[in-house]
Amino acid sequence: MYQTTSIKEKIRLFIIIMLPILITQISLNLMTFFDTVMSGRAGAEELAGVAIGSSLWIPISTGINGIVLAITPIIAHTIGAKKDHEVPGILQQGIYLAIALSFVIIGFGALLLEPLLSLMELESEVRYVAKYYLIALGAGIIPLFIFNTIRSFMDGLGQTRASMVIILVSLPLNIIFNYIFIFGKLGLPVFGGIGAGIATSLTYWLVCVISLIVMARVQPFSGFSLFSKWLKPSIAAWLSQLKIGLPIGAAVFFETSIFSAVTLLMSVYNTFTLAAHQAAMNFATLLYMIPLSVGMALTITVGFEAGAKRFKDARTYGYIGMSGGVFIAIFAGIILYVFNGPVAALYNTEPEVIELTRQFIYYAIFYQLADAFGAPIQGALRGYKDVNMTFVIAFVSYWIIGLPVGWVLANYTSLEPFGYWVGIIVGLSFGAAALLWRLIQIQGSYDKANKNSSAD
Repeated sequence: MYQTTSIKEKIRLFIIIMLPILITQISLNLMTFFDTVMSGRAGAEELAGVAIGSSLWIPISTGINGIVLAITPIIAHTIGAKKDHEVPGILQQGIYLAIALSFVIIGFGALLLEPLLSLMELESEVRYVAKYYLIALGAGIIPLFIFNTIRSFMDGLGQTRASMVIILVSLPLNIIFNYIFIFGKLGLPVFGGIGAGIATSLTYWLVCVISLIVMARVQPFSGFSLFSKWLKPSIAAWLSQLKIGLPIGAAVFFETSIFSAVTLLMSVYNTFTLAAHQAAMNFATLLYMIPLSVGMALTITVGFEAGAKRFKDARTYGYIGMSGGVFIAIFAGIILYVFNGPVAALYNTEPEVIELTRQFIYYAIFYQLADAFGAPIQGALRGYKDVNMTFVIAFVSYWIIGLPVGWVLANYTSLEPFGYWVGIIVGLSFGAAALLWRLIQIQGSYDKANKNSSAD
C-alpha cells in the first residue's frame, strides 16, 4: 500500500488490491459451491443436509471472521501512520484471540448442535447428514480462524496477492478431497454430504500451514520478524481488537444469519423446495463475492488514507468503490437473468428441483442489486473504523424489517417460499440506503475536523 496523487493512480492501485481479493473470495466461496454441487450429485437428501448444515455454520463462521477482520483496518491505520514496530504484536494477539474464539465455538457446538437439529422438522436422513457435516467441519475451525487472521493481516498491508495464491493452490485439492470423500474413492466408504465437511476441514488445515510458512519466509512479511519473539496473550490487546471486531462480526452475523434463518424456516417445505432454495442462494452468494471484494478493498485503501489523515483521498476511494458496485450490480443481474437455466441444472438432475431453482434465481436478481450497492459502503465505513452504526443498521434492516416481512408474505400470501426472498430484498434495500446516509455523515465529520485542524 502506498500514497497516490491522482485519480488514475488511485483507480490503478484499487484494482491491484481488489482483484486478488476477488479471486480469493470467489475461490473460498467455490469451496462451498463445490460442496453443494457435488453433494447434490449424490442425492437431494445429501444436498438438503448440507444446506441445513451450511445454514447453521455460515452465520457463526462469518460472524467470527468479522471479529478477525478488524485486523485489516487496524494494520492499515498502523502502516499509514508509519508505526511498523507495532505490527508483530497486533498479529500475534490476533492469532491468540482466533484460537480462543475457536474453542468457544467448539464448546457451544458440542452443547447445542443436537438439540437445535431436533427442533427442526427434518427428514431423518437430512438431519443425519447435517449433523455429521457440521462435526466434520468442526475439526477445521481452529486452522480456519488462524488463516483468516493471517489473511486479514496480509490484506491490511495491501499484499492481497499472497492470500490469493494460497487459496488458488488449495482449491483444486479441496475439489479432489470432495471427490474422494463424497463418492468414496481410493477404497474409502461413500460419505455423501458428510464427505464435503471432511474435505473442507482438511483444506482449512492445509491453507493454515501454508500461510504460516509464508509469514515466516516470504517478503515483505518475514521482514517484520513476526514470530521471532512471541508475546504473552494480552487481554488489553484482545479488547482493543474486539472493540472494532465485535460490531463488525455482529453486523456480518445479522446479515448472513437472515439467509440461514430463511433456510431453517423453509424446512417445513419439501426436500425439493429446500434443495432448490439452497442452490439458488449458493450461486447468488458466489456473485456477491464481487461487491464484497470491493468493500474489502475499500477497507484497506480508506483505512490507509484515514490513518495518514488524508481524508480527501479516503473520500475519493469511497467514490471509486461505490461506482464499481453499481456497475457490478447491473452486470451480475444480467448474468443471473441470462444463465438461470444452465445454473439451475448444475446443482441437481431432478426436473422439479431445476424448475424451482430457476424461479428462486429470478428473485435473487433483485436482492443482489441492493447487496452489491451496500457492501462497498460497508467496507468504506470499516476503513474509517466506524462499525457501531453499521451493526445497528444490519440488525434493523435484516431482523426488524426483512425477516418479518418475508414471514408474513410466505405465510399469508400466495408467494409462499418466495415470500422470504421478497423480505430479504426489502431488508437489503433499506440497509443499503441507511449505510449510504451513514457514510455521507462520517465523511462530513472528518472533513469538518480536518478544516478545524488546519485553521488551528
